[in-house]
Amino acid sequence: MTKTLMIFDLDGTLAESKSPLDPEMAGLLGALLDVVQVAIISGGDWPQFDKQALAKVPAGARLDRLVLLPTCGTKFFRFVDGSWTKLYSEDFTADERRRTVAALDTAIDRSGFKPAQTWGDLIEDRGTQITYSALGQQAPLDAKKAWDPDFSKRKKFKEILDPMIPDLSVCLGGATSVDVTKPGIDKSYGIRKLVEILGIPIEEMLFVGDALFPGGNDAPVRDTGVRSIQVRDPDESKRVIETFIACVG
Repeated sequence: MTKTLMIFDLDGTLAESKSPLDPEMAGLLGALLDVVQVAIISGGDWPQFDKQALAKVPAGARLDRLVLLPTCGTKFFRFVDGSWTKLYSEDFTADERRRTVAALDTAIDRSGFKPAQTWGDLIEDRGTQITYSALGQQAPLDAKKAWDPDFSKRKKFKEILDPMIPDLSVCLGGATSVDVTKPGIDKSYGIRKLVEILGIPIEEMLFVGDALFPGGNDAPVRDTGVRSIQVRDPDESKRVIETFIACVG
Protein backbone atom coordinates (compact mmCIF):
# COMPACT_ATOMS: atom_id res chain seq x y z
CA MET A 1 0.00 0.00 0.00
CA THR A 2 1.20 3.53 -0.79
CA LYS A 3 2.71 5.38 2.16
CA THR A 4 1.38 8.91 2.60
CA LEU A 5 3.07 9.75 5.93
CA MET A 6 6.68 9.14 6.99
CA ILE A 7 7.35 9.46 10.72
CA PHE A 8 10.82 9.96 12.16
CA ASP A 9 12.51 9.96 15.52
CA LEU A 10 14.91 12.92 15.84
CA ASP A 11 17.99 12.18 17.97
CA GLY A 12 19.98 9.30 16.54
CA THR A 13 17.71 9.11 13.50
CA LEU A 14 17.57 12.46 11.71
CA ALA A 15 20.42 14.06 13.67
CA GLU A 16 23.07 13.23 16.24
CA SER A 17 21.99 13.71 19.86
CA LYS A 18 20.87 17.33 20.42
CA SER A 19 22.68 18.36 17.23
CA PRO A 20 21.17 20.14 14.21
CA LEU A 21 20.34 18.38 10.96
CA ASP A 22 23.42 18.36 8.76
CA PRO A 23 23.11 20.03 5.32
CA GLU A 24 22.55 16.73 3.50
CA MET A 25 19.77 15.63 5.85
CA ALA A 26 18.14 19.07 5.73
CA GLY A 27 18.08 18.93 1.94
CA LEU A 28 16.65 15.41 1.94
CA LEU A 29 13.94 16.41 4.39
CA GLY A 30 12.96 19.31 2.15
CA ALA A 31 12.82 16.99 -0.87
CA LEU A 32 10.80 14.44 1.08
CA LEU A 33 8.19 17.06 1.96
CA ASP A 34 7.63 17.57 -1.76
CA VAL A 35 6.38 14.00 -2.14
CA VAL A 36 4.84 12.96 1.20
CA GLN A 37 3.66 14.25 4.57
CA VAL A 38 6.25 14.02 7.36
CA ALA A 39 6.00 13.83 11.15
CA ILE A 40 8.85 14.04 13.67
CA ILE A 41 8.27 12.54 17.12
CA SER A 42 11.02 12.57 19.72
CA GLY A 43 11.83 13.02 23.39
CA GLY A 44 13.07 16.59 23.06
CA ASP A 45 10.87 19.59 23.82
CA TRP A 46 9.80 22.31 21.36
CA PRO A 47 12.99 24.44 21.66
CA GLN A 48 15.06 21.41 20.70
CA PHE A 49 12.87 20.69 17.66
CA ASP A 50 13.14 24.34 16.64
CA LYS A 51 16.94 24.40 16.95
CA GLN A 52 17.69 20.96 15.53
CA ALA A 53 15.16 20.67 12.73
CA LEU A 54 13.16 23.77 11.87
CA ALA A 55 16.18 26.09 11.79
CA LYS A 56 17.76 23.83 9.17
CA VAL A 57 14.77 23.08 6.93
CA PRO A 58 15.40 24.66 3.50
CA ALA A 59 13.63 27.91 2.67
CA GLY A 60 10.44 27.25 0.77
CA ALA A 61 9.96 23.75 2.20
CA ARG A 62 6.36 22.51 2.46
CA LEU A 63 5.90 23.16 6.19
CA ASP A 64 2.18 22.59 5.75
CA ARG A 65 3.10 18.92 5.26
CA LEU A 66 5.23 18.74 8.40
CA VAL A 67 3.89 17.77 11.85
CA LEU A 68 5.96 17.95 15.05
CA LEU A 69 5.34 15.88 18.18
CA PRO A 70 7.79 16.86 20.97
CA THR A 71 8.34 14.95 24.22
CA CYS A 72 7.43 11.54 22.76
CA GLY A 73 4.09 12.67 21.34
CA THR A 74 2.82 14.39 24.49
CA LYS A 75 2.56 17.61 22.44
CA PHE A 76 1.36 18.12 18.86
CA PHE A 77 2.18 21.05 16.55
CA ARG A 78 0.95 21.89 13.02
CA PHE A 79 1.88 24.75 10.71
CA VAL A 80 -1.35 26.75 10.29
CA ASP A 81 -1.72 30.16 8.62
CA GLY A 82 2.01 30.81 8.64
CA SER A 83 2.80 29.85 12.24
CA TRP A 84 3.18 26.77 14.42
CA THR A 85 0.07 25.96 16.45
CA LYS A 86 -0.07 23.57 19.43
CA LEU A 87 -3.09 21.26 19.25
CA TYR A 88 -2.69 19.54 22.62
CA SER A 89 -0.32 19.08 25.58
CA GLU A 90 -0.55 16.16 28.06
CA ASP A 91 0.98 17.85 31.10
CA PHE A 92 1.99 16.18 34.36
CA THR A 93 -0.02 16.90 37.48
CA ALA A 94 1.87 18.42 40.41
CA ASP A 95 1.78 15.06 42.22
CA GLU A 96 3.08 13.12 39.18
CA ARG A 97 5.87 15.65 38.80
CA ARG A 98 6.88 15.44 42.46
CA ARG A 99 6.85 11.62 42.55
CA THR A 100 8.80 11.31 39.31
CA VAL A 101 11.60 13.64 40.38
CA ALA A 102 11.87 11.87 43.74
CA ALA A 103 11.98 8.45 42.05
CA LEU A 104 14.67 9.62 39.62
CA ASP A 105 16.79 10.94 42.47
CA THR A 106 16.49 7.59 44.26
CA ALA A 107 17.26 5.60 41.10
CA ILE A 108 20.38 7.69 40.47
CA ASP A 109 21.65 6.80 43.94
CA ARG A 110 20.78 3.08 43.66
CA SER A 111 22.17 2.61 40.15
CA GLY A 112 25.69 3.64 41.05
CA PHE A 113 26.00 5.42 37.71
CA LYS A 114 27.61 8.63 38.89
CA PRO A 115 30.09 9.86 36.26
CA ALA A 116 33.11 11.87 37.33
CA GLN A 117 32.01 14.80 35.19
CA THR A 118 28.58 16.10 34.20
CA TRP A 119 27.43 19.00 32.05
CA GLY A 120 24.29 20.79 33.21
CA ASP A 121 21.22 19.50 35.04
CA LEU A 122 20.65 15.74 35.21
CA ILE A 123 16.85 16.05 35.47
CA GLU A 124 14.80 18.28 33.17
CA ASP A 125 11.07 18.94 33.61
CA ARG A 126 9.59 19.44 30.15
CA GLY A 127 6.02 19.83 31.38
CA THR A 128 4.67 16.77 29.62
CA GLN A 129 7.79 14.68 30.18
CA ILE A 130 10.56 14.49 32.77
CA THR A 131 13.92 13.41 31.40
CA TYR A 132 17.00 12.09 33.17
CA SER A 133 20.23 12.69 31.26
CA ALA A 134 23.04 10.73 32.89
CA LEU A 135 25.81 13.16 31.89
CA GLY A 136 23.73 16.33 32.04
CA GLN A 137 21.66 18.21 29.49
CA GLN A 138 24.66 19.91 27.82
CA ALA A 139 27.05 16.95 27.68
CA PRO A 140 29.27 16.82 24.56
CA LEU A 141 28.32 14.29 21.90
CA ASP A 142 31.52 12.23 22.16
CA ALA A 143 31.05 11.74 25.90
CA LYS A 144 27.40 10.74 25.43
CA LYS A 145 28.22 8.21 22.70
CA ALA A 146 30.84 6.56 24.88
CA TRP A 147 28.78 6.35 28.08
CA ASP A 148 26.13 3.70 27.26
CA PRO A 149 26.43 2.54 23.63
CA ASP A 150 24.62 -0.77 24.26
CA PHE A 151 21.90 0.75 26.51
CA SER A 152 22.87 -1.66 29.32
CA LYS A 153 23.26 1.07 31.96
CA ARG A 154 19.90 2.64 31.14
CA LYS A 155 18.17 -0.75 31.03
CA LYS A 156 19.39 -1.34 34.60
CA PHE A 157 18.27 2.19 35.54
CA LYS A 158 14.80 1.51 34.11
CA GLU A 159 14.57 -1.75 36.09
CA ILE A 160 15.22 0.24 39.27
CA LEU A 161 12.86 3.08 38.34
CA ASP A 162 9.83 1.15 37.03
CA PRO A 163 8.62 -0.23 40.39
CA MET A 164 8.81 3.20 42.01
CA ILE A 165 6.43 4.85 39.51
CA PRO A 166 4.38 1.91 38.12
CA ASP A 167 1.56 4.22 37.05
CA LEU A 168 3.82 6.16 34.65
CA SER A 169 5.61 5.27 31.40
CA VAL A 170 9.40 4.92 31.41
CA CYS A 171 11.38 4.64 28.16
CA LEU A 172 15.02 4.84 27.08
CA GLY A 173 15.85 7.63 24.66
CA GLY A 174 18.62 9.67 23.12
CA ALA A 175 22.21 8.70 23.93
CA THR A 176 22.14 8.94 27.74
CA SER A 177 18.54 9.68 28.66
CA VAL A 178 15.52 8.07 30.29
CA ASP A 179 12.11 9.64 29.59
CA VAL A 180 9.09 9.54 31.92
CA THR A 181 5.61 10.45 30.67
CA LYS A 182 2.02 10.09 31.87
CA PRO A 183 0.64 6.52 31.71
CA GLY A 184 0.02 5.40 28.16
CA ILE A 185 1.34 8.69 26.77
CA ASP A 186 4.27 7.54 24.65
CA LYS A 187 5.10 7.36 20.96
CA SER A 188 2.26 4.91 20.33
CA TYR A 189 -0.08 7.60 21.65
CA GLY A 190 1.51 10.04 19.22
CA ILE A 191 0.95 7.65 16.32
CA ARG A 192 -2.72 7.26 17.23
CA LYS A 193 -3.12 11.03 17.44
CA LEU A 194 -1.68 11.28 13.93
CA VAL A 195 -4.39 8.89 12.77
CA GLU A 196 -7.07 10.89 14.59
CA ILE A 197 -5.96 14.40 13.59
CA LEU A 198 -4.58 13.82 10.09
CA GLY A 199 -7.07 11.12 9.12
CA ILE A 200 -4.31 8.88 7.76
CA PRO A 201 -4.69 5.13 8.43
CA ILE A 202 -1.87 3.16 10.05
CA GLU A 203 -1.39 1.20 6.82
CA GLU A 204 -0.30 4.38 5.03
CA MET A 205 2.36 5.28 7.62
CA LEU A 206 6.05 4.36 7.80
CA PHE A 207 8.10 4.91 10.97
CA VAL A 208 11.91 5.27 11.04
CA GLY A 209 13.82 5.21 14.33
CA ASP A 210 17.00 4.08 16.05
CA ALA A 211 15.47 2.75 19.29
CA LEU A 212 12.84 0.19 18.26
CA PHE A 213 14.32 -2.49 20.54
CA PRO A 214 12.41 -3.52 23.72
CA GLY A 215 12.57 -0.66 26.24
CA GLY A 216 13.65 1.86 23.61
CA ASN A 217 11.56 5.00 23.32
CA ASP A 218 10.66 4.12 19.71
CA ALA A 219 9.47 0.63 20.65
CA PRO A 220 5.89 1.64 21.62
CA VAL A 221 5.12 2.51 17.98
CA ARG A 222 5.16 -1.22 17.18
CA ASP A 223 2.04 -1.61 19.33
CA THR A 224 0.10 0.40 16.75
CA GLY A 225 0.95 -1.95 13.88
CA VAL A 226 2.73 0.77 11.92
CA ARG A 227 5.43 -0.54 9.59
CA SER A 228 8.79 0.37 11.14
CA ILE A 229 12.39 0.55 10.01
CA GLN A 230 15.24 0.31 12.52
CA VAL A 231 18.28 2.45 11.63
CA ARG A 232 21.71 2.70 13.22
CA ASP A 233 22.27 6.43 12.73
CA PRO A 234 21.35 9.48 10.60
CA ASP A 235 23.47 8.25 7.69
CA GLU A 236 21.36 5.12 7.41
CA SER A 237 18.21 7.27 7.65
CA LYS A 238 19.45 9.28 4.67
CA ARG A 239 19.59 6.12 2.58
CA VAL A 240 16.02 5.24 3.64
CA ILE A 241 14.80 8.70 2.60
CA GLU A 242 16.67 8.58 -0.72
CA THR A 243 15.17 5.17 -1.48
CA PHE A 244 11.67 6.38 -0.62
CA ILE A 245 11.96 9.48 -2.81
CA ALA A 246 13.31 7.37 -5.70
CA CYS A 247 10.40 4.95 -5.41
CA VAL A 248 7.62 7.55 -5.34
CA GLY A 249 9.20 10.33 -7.36
